[in-house]
Amino acid sequence: MRLAIGSAFLLISCIDPVLAQLVPENTQTAPTLEKATLQDVVSYAVKYQPVIQQSVIDERITENQIRSKLADWYPQINFNYNLQKNFIVQTSIIAGNPVKLGVKNVSAAQFTLSQQIFNRDVLLANQTKRDVQLAAAQNTVNNKTDIAVNVSKAFYDVLATTQQIDVANEDIVRLERSLKDAKAQYESGVADKIDFKRATISLNNTKANKKGNEEILKAKTEYLKNLMGYPIDKELTISYDSLQMEREIALDTLQNVDLNTRIEYQILATQKKLLEANLQYNKWSYLPNVSLNGAYNLNFQNNQFTDLYGKNYPNSFGLLTLSLPLYQGGKRRANTRQAEWQIKRLDWDIRGLQNNVSSEYATALANYKSYLTNLLAQKENVDLAREVYDVIQLQYKSGIKTYLEVVTSETDLRLARINYSNALYQVLASKIDVQKALGQINFQ
Repeated sequence: MRLAIGSAFLLISCIDPVLAQLVPENTQTAPTLEKATLQDVVSYAVKYQPVIQQSVIDERITENQIRSKLADWYPQINFNYNLQKNFIVQTSIIAGNPVKLGVKNVSAAQFTLSQQIFNRDVLLANQTKRDVQLAAAQNTVNNKTDIAVNVSKAFYDVLATTQQIDVANEDIVRLERSLKDAKAQYESGVADKIDFKRATISLNNTKANKKGNEEILKAKTEYLKNLMGYPIDKELTISYDSLQMEREIALDTLQNVDLNTRIEYQILATQKKLLEANLQYNKWSYLPNVSLNGAYNLNFQNNQFTDLYGKNYPNSFGLLTLSLPLYQGGKRRANTRQAEWQIKRLDWDIRGLQNNVSSEYATALANYKSYLTNLLAQKENVDLAREVYDVIQLQYKSGIKTYLEVVTSETDLRLARINYSNALYQVLASKIDVQKALGQINFQ
């Protein structure tokens, strides 16, 4: 019992360092970000997101699976040992007389050597190893691309809500000042309670809207952290430059889609190579398997156990084996036809992808142009709304305009600013869709 426990502790102590190397990086001590930009957020996600870590691990698993398959090409050397005690030696009848054949103690040791000369399983593994590794790597690239797109959109969504909160903060300052002016005019007898109450209503509505957006921002931030693989108990603060973002909205709308740049097409192209190799593998089923085997046996026999290993009666042999199934009920032909149809089906997958990419690009480009037009209109609206508000505010203080017109102009300004910020992030998000459709977002 003590020996077993000691062996268990020894095994655990040997395995622990290995497990430490296999633990995904994000499950150890994942770093945090301070004032993270979009580039910081995307870079963090493609490194620490669990799906990405799993894809990288899948690559390592694939590499070792290939090594395991290719190991069959090497000579296989084995050793067997046995020790037999015959309590009653076997008796045989020879010429009508009982004769004991054998001795009481028998021991044998065997060294065997086998070498595959032609085996289609090993040959397939050798010919497809690069494509199999490439397929695993392409899966990682595809996951990184999807994560980058989703994280970028979530980042812009957080920014849109953050901008609405900033606008609300500025509106609250402005409304509090208006409320103070309306209250002063009411107390001095210049205006009645209506202006004062309207100012209070506008201020309360703005504060309530701000509070709602703050709660929404928490949820959107948590969603962004989830996409990034960011520690859930750590705070994430994002940083952005509105002017820089405005400079980044430009996009060449005259580009053409090149299917070869899409990671989805590259994955299908690799799958086609593997299916073609599978077709060849099934054609090889008509060829024989050839292997070479050899053994050297040490045989020890003696009636006295103490003298058992005193004399050896060795023997050895070499064996060339050729195995060829002659008839399998049409199985080989059916497998070959199945492999051919799989290739044809994949060709239609490629055709479908081509149509989808074309449609995806057209939709993304149309959305980008639409959002860009809306952005330009909203930018002009912000300037006009601000100018109208400033003029009406001065006219109200001069007694020319009513407070209702002040409230209306203030609402128009707030909506114009919110619509502009939303339009800006819509343009940036649609630009990402266009770049993805063009195959310009990848991490190869």
